[in-house]
Amino acid sequence: MSAVEVVEQTLRDLGLPWGRRGDTFTVTLPGEHKLTTECALEVGVHSVQVRAFVVRAPEQDADRVHRWLLERNLRLGGIAFCVDHLGDVYLVGRLPVAGLVPKSVDRLLGAVAETADRSFDPLVGMGFADSIRREWAWRRSRGESTANLAAFASLDPGRGTPDGL
Repeated sequence: MSAVEVVEQTLRDLGLPWGRRGDTFTVTLPGEHKLTTECALEVGVHSVQVRAFVVRAPEQDADRVHRWLLERNLRLGGIAFCVDHLGDVYLVGRLPVAGLVPKSVDRLLGAVAETADRSFDPLVGMGFADSIRREWAWRRSRGESTANLAAFASLDPGRGTPDGL
């Protein structure tokens, strides 16, 4: 089987939403904290590269966010965090085409999905804390649900007051 066929077969077997344009596959990975992670798998002559968007450029504390990313890179295997020219955060990785098997593609996608999902809340909490605080206040002022902000309870400006007001 060619590398393109291995990737296509793996995506079919995994039952994930995917598409293909030439030798590049797009796939949507599910998560709990980051509900979906969009990936591109590009099959080249010598390697299959994965690129996955994690979070946009931090609005604040960029140095702290970047340090956190670099510290995590020390513990990651086969993938790494990087930033593009805009400061947006991605995960990238490569597999050699030689000896490519579905299990290795599955493992790579699993590592991307798990890392993006586990990293999402800490990255958003560090890089967008002021926006999250404003969101808490705005939703409360309008009587809107704050249920999906639960992961950021520590940033709730009403925390510690009666009824959160």
